[in-house]
Amino acid sequence: MRSVFQAVAAGIRYRIREGAVNGNGASRWAGVVLAGLAVLLVGGCTGGAEGTTQDRSRSEAETVIRLGHGLDPSHPVHRAMEAMGRRLDSLSGGQMAMKIYPSEQLGTERQCLELLQIGSLDMTKVSSAVMESFSPLYKTLGLPYLFRSEAHRFEVLEGPVGQRILQSSTGAWLRGIVYYDAGSRSFYTTNQPIREPSDLEGLKIRVQESPMAIRMMNLLGASPTPISFGELYTALQQGVVSGAENNPPSFHTTRHYELCQYYSLDRHTALPDVLVASTHLWDRLSEQERDWLMQAARYSAQVQKKLWDEATQKAMREVKKAGVEVVRPDLEKFQKAVQPLYEAFREEQPTVYRLAQEIKDVRVDSAGSDSVKNDPVERDSATVDSTGDAMAKAAKEGGKREGEKEGR
Repeated sequence: MRSVFQAVAAGIRYRIREGAVNGNGASRWAGVVLAGLAVLLVGGCTGGAEGTTQDRSRSEAETVIRLGHGLDPSHPVHRAMEAMGRRLDSLSGGQMAMKIYPSEQLGTERQCLELLQIGSLDMTKVSSAVMESFSPLYKTLGLPYLFRSEAHRFEVLEGPVGQRILQSSTGAWLRGIVYYDAGSRSFYTTNQPIREPSDLEGLKIRVQESPMAIRMMNLLGASPTPISFGELYTALQQGVVSGAENNPPSFHTTRHYELCQYYSLDRHTALPDVLVASTHLWDRLSEQERDWLMQAARYSAQVQKKLWDEATQKAMREVKKAGVEVVRPDLEKFQKAVQPLYEAFREEQPTVYRLAQEIKDVRVDSAGSDSVKNDPVERDSATVDSTGDAMAKAAKEGGKREGEKEGR
């Protein structure tokens, strides 16, 4: 407890002296200070976000890694993190443990990253879009129609290019560990199918507050309208916007399908999530501890990928059942429409442009797999466990066989 307090205090003194990295003033840092105090308060409570078995494991471990994120405990990412904690405990023989704080207990994505920077939190999960502020290479992943297919995306992210991006933020005290699948984003609209860019002309489409998303939408002819995600259902209901864009699980869980008749599978962007560690944590771990952590993290990425696949297929089943028409647009026309964005990056950010070309040149080894037909939204989902728990159950049973301690 005292060491965490000292880390927060040291971080505050440093920020006052040097100024926040990529920051914008004292008001935002007040939130970071509060989040740092939350680490103290939540960390001092027994029980935490997990069950008593893992609490006992943590009390016996020599190294306890604190991981905070903003997702619900039912989310595939959180469930994969729990699998990571069990695997880490098993690999280290109880020497290492993980304490997970979901649901923004310790702050927003940005606040958690800043806690990592000062060493007050060990790990977090954020969208790769948030990492753009700490390394320009992450901007590449937000370019529209960058990936040809799911297989191409994983070939890039799990290969040398993806690893280079993960390591590019260490100068900001943030070390990328693995990627988590967040699927691909497509358009959904209330009363008009989107088959080609001309169908978007004049439509108000909700976008994230991202310069890249706004530029893309302008090139496609739509009127980009940044709106808080929590206010989007009402905005669709009241006709403030005619549509939005997101991945299938989000389209389903937010119940936006109740208001939108069409889901157009253009897959314009596929921003992954990133599991990030503080370099303060990394530097104090031994080589053996780093290896255990990386093994556990890679295992969790595979668990999460399967859970996400299941969630995607379930979402597509449910929205179709509710009467949503799934549209397959003319992708070549969309790709051609956004080409000026790539040309602009050639001049504005040549490093990002060159990396994008390198990504496009990556080839998938498996014959026939470099096709959208192999994406989860296209696969027959009839045999998928509709509860989405098949992989979680398998991971849990595997943990028991390995003698892993079970959580809640």
